[in-house]
Amino acid sequence: MVDKFKRGSDLEQHSIYTVYMKNSHRVNNWDLVDSSAPHIAGTYLFGRNTEPLYDFAVSDSLWKRRIAIVATQHFIRNRRFTQTFDIADLLLKDREDLIHKAVGWMLREVGNRDLEAETTFLKQRYTKMPRTMLRYAIERFEESKRQAYLKGLI
Repeated sequence: MVDKFKRGSDLEQHSIYTVYMKNSHRVNNWDLVDSSAPHIAGTYLFGRNTEPLYDFAVSDSLWKRRIAIVATQHFIRNRRFTQTFDIADLLLKDREDLIHKAVGWMLREVGNRDLEAETTFLKQRYTKMPRTMLRYAIERFEESKRQAYLKGLI
């Protein structure tokens, strides 16, 4: 689907996006989500109404929630961070480790492009974040800064 989406016309991309979202229950493991969400949902919704991502972010489905945050990777690659931060906020209290990892990963991706934007987001929330989420987000920080976050000294 990703390859067909990349090569497809606008109409074909719309069709693939629609099928993907309607059948998201079949995108039911981290590898399928991570290899498809940014390339189909993220790419299609970039510059469009992103409400479907917010709907997925509050879903009971672990995989829909992961699609919501991982889809924002396309936005991050285009230096648009608002949706990533908004959805990360919605997922801050999620109980699933796979969500913690995905949110932390997307926050780290923001930091790879704009460290100040990531640290601004983290400073207001890092004490409330699940430890795994925080560890993923700060994984590439210099050691002293990483340790300060982990010890609550920021």
